[in-house]
Amino acid sequence: MKSDMDSTRELESPPTSVCHVVALPYPGRGHINPMMNLCKLLSSKKPDTLITFVVTEEWHGFMGSDQKPHNIRFATVPNLIPSELVRANDFLGFMEAVNTKLEAPVEQLLDRLEQPVSAIVADPFVVWATRVASRRNIPVASLWPMSASVFSVLLHIETLEQKGYFPLNNVSEWGDDEVIADLDLPTVLNGDGLQILKMNLEVVRSIYKAQYLVFSSVYELEPQVFDNLKAKFALPIYPIGPSIPYFELSKSSPTNHNYLYNWLDSQPKHSVLYISLGSFLSVSKAQMDEIVAGVQNSGARFLWVARGDASKLKDGVGDKGLVVSWCDQLRVLCHDSIGGFWSHCGWNSTLEAVYAGVPILTCPIFGDQILNAKKIVEDWKIGCRVLKKKKKGFEEEDLVTREEIVQLVQRFMDLESKEGNEMRERAKQLQETCQGAIAKGGSSDTNLNAFIKDVFHKTIKQFMTLYFLMHD
Repeated sequence: MKSDMDSTRELESPPTSVCHVVALPYPGRGHINPMMNLCKLLSSKKPDTLITFVVTEEWHGFMGSDQKPHNIRFATVPNLIPSELVRANDFLGFMEAVNTKLEAPVEQLLDRLEQPVSAIVADPFVVWATRVASRRNIPVASLWPMSASVFSVLLHIETLEQKGYFPLNNVSEWGDDEVIADLDLPTVLNGDGLQILKMNLEVVRSIYKAQYLVFSSVYELEPQVFDNLKAKFALPIYPIGPSIPYFELSKSSPTNHNYLYNWLDSQPKHSVLYISLGSFLSVSKAQMDEIVAGVQNSGARFLWVARGDASKLKDGVGDKGLVVSWCDQLRVLCHDSIGGFWSHCGWNSTLEAVYAGVPILTCPIFGDQILNAKKIVEDWKIGCRVLKKKKKGFEEEDLVTREEIVQLVQRFMDLESKEGNEMRERAKQLQETCQGAIAKGGSSDTNLNAFIKDVFHKTIKQFMTLYFLMHD
């Protein structure tokens, strides 16, 4: 009888290629999506390259039927970690499971691959990836799936740790550090936050062992941060974002969602508030009740993506609202009827809003979302806050009332206000910057080509050298 670890397997016969890249994403949607988007970009640039995308059997069930290029194939490892469906219930336990239970089956899979591996592109939250690659003399490119600013803050905290500021039990010992103030440590360190922060620092330290550092962000969105990182790191840095599926927009929309697009087509331009609070964590039930009532009472048109039980949302929606369980978010954000995005401020959603030129109502819940919301509101000035910010962080019991939400939504969606129009204009300018980066000759296009040249051409040269030595 086979053990679980014997079930690691390739799911498709590999085409013969000079280069073979293995992608190792962290098994969470906010990590898997940017990794797959990068792989699709690499595939379009280098169609003669084989890309093996490693996921758990559960994740293969989620995405195995998705369309992908012929040179990307899946390989699976067994479900030795908690399900994605309950990951939010024990975030720390999930991270520990990924750190301790997947390394051995992935190693086993690598040893079974028919074609030698030329390079590994790994999410740095798979902290053992550089260790596994080093044992096989395989170069690693780390794909950072959040903003460069979040990465920079973690580097800053690591420096403070080296100066002896740990343990972090007394945050007041950190003084008036501006970077730490931005991070809102009282929120981050709540509950398991301290242990999670320490694990994140381990993630940052693992990146020093990689040979290349790739960012899902865009240089022009965080220029000063990238300049500082390039001065600090010896390894090459490539901002290739936005790592979102913009290249899929030219394809026709799914026919099974025609009713959604028909509804959007019938709405006035920039009149619809798109609401999606992510697939992972959520606000408290009491706060959600206030949000639902406030949005419905605002009179604004809205499209709400509500996972799980959406019956309460559907009650009393009328003809001004539509509640769905899923949609193609980027395609929806790019629709002319969308005038705003109520978001939890995950990095992928933030990049999609920037790409679409849509202003954001920020409702961060945890982790990097807090810094993303700050960037949206204070740095880029393309959004407004929903939750109340205090010196001691976002306190769940300090509810934003339905009356406050009514006023906030009405003001945010007012197409006649000077403040709102200025915000929308800044969002359009940022959109032009983002789309210019991925155009031919733009910064992200140039960085992606440089990354391919540095990684793939070295691999081809090594392959040809070995070939001639064997046939000399």
